[in-house]
Amino acid sequence: MFSKRSIRRNFLIQLIFSSASLIVIFSSFLYLYIENSIYDEKRLELIQYAKNIANNKSIMQMDDTSPDFFLALNVEIISLKKPHLDVDLYENKVGKQVFLTLIYPFNLDNLNYLKITKEITPTKILLDKILNYIFFINIVGFLLVILYAIALSKMLVSPIKTLNSRLSNMNEHLIKQIKVKELPEEFEPLGITINHLIARIQNFVKYQKELFIGTAHELKTPLAVIKLKNQVTLIKTRTPQEYIEALKVTNKTIDEMNIIVSNILNIGRQEGAQLDKPVTIDVIEVLKQKANDFKLLAENEAKTLRISFEPDGFMATLQVSLLNQIIQNFLQNALKFTPQDKAVTLKSSQDDTGLLIEVIDEGCGIDESVDLYAPFKRQGNKSGVGLGLFLAKSAADALGAKIKIENRKDGIEGTVASLQLDSKLSCILPRNN
Repeated sequence: MFSKRSIRRNFLIQLIFSSASLIVIFSSFLYLYIENSIYDEKRLELIQYAKNIANNKSIMQMDDTSPDFFLALNVEIISLKKPHLDVDLYENKVGKQVFLTLIYPFNLDNLNYLKITKEITPTKILLDKILNYIFFINIVGFLLVILYAIALSKMLVSPIKTLNSRLSNMNEHLIKQIKVKELPEEFEPLGITINHLIARIQNFVKYQKELFIGTAHELKTPLAVIKLKNQVTLIKTRTPQEYIEALKVTNKTIDEMNIIVSNILNIGRQEGAQLDKPVTIDVIEVLKQKANDFKLLAENEAKTLRISFEPDGFMATLQVSLLNQIIQNFLQNALKFTPQDKAVTLKSSQDDTGLLIEVIDEGCGIDESVDLYAPFKRQGNKSGVGLGLFLAKSAADALGAKIKIENRKDGIEGTVASLQLDSKLSCILPRNN
């Protein structure tokens, strides 16, 4: 029914074994307690009776003594060869009858002792019945434990089977997000992780075809230009200066191709960076370093970089290279599209989700109806390959973060690029007073 590697099988075996052991141990202790309690009571009765005889009292003076106690009761005076000061109690069996015998000191000078024998056959029969009942209850309890273990294991494995069924019936083109709220609370983190993986697969499938087609197109165009220029140059003999100009055009086109190839290689490098071991860093410190790097660049272009960081510290466990790539892309685009004498703002703030990082520019804005993250999609009138936001989106997905590009809503023309870091894998540092 189950393989040796089955979690449910191992769980059933351990639960049944531990529950059966617990039932047996508890029942054994219960029976021993009942047996000792009854024997202690009989022993105290016999000792009390022996004390009354030794003190020349009537047996009817015994406290709380039932007349049934004296049935099948035998009293003798015996002599021993050696003094025996301790009270001795033992059980013996004659046929089907069971007797409890007490040896009690009576006259130590003559080595005389009281031997009081009481038949306890009904008590022994009662104990045997109790033992049989306990044994029967153990069997029933063991069967109930097996049924409970099977039902419990089925209930615990059910969410995993549901996840497995949904994932096994999907392919990369029809894959859908799992409804985390329908899962038990203990499986929510697993569902969130799977959804994160599904989202990355969906983005990969969505953009892979565009990436391949775009790469071929971007490389084909400059190659066609180079070929055409060379064909025109070879039609007739030209002056050395004209050949030089033709070679310059060819070299410029080759440089553009190198830029495209470099950006495509960055995609491979980023995939490798996603496999780097995450480290715990202060995100605010990373933002400050980036601000210092781009401040000089902004001043050199007659632009202003403003900063505003809240809170004072925010610790997160992530791949630093991916975070740097996103922030760097945001700042590069903001400075590229912001005119001279205008400002770019780098800011962070705490919200209900975690840390929100924003880069706000005063550029020309964007067309929000276009998929900005698709490879080789360009916005504005500036040159570029069109892979920056594609790489930023891929990096954000790897970090479990979300990015958004939208136009400003404060009445000023420009764009807001935001990165939302989840606080589940991070924490806020206390402020320095």
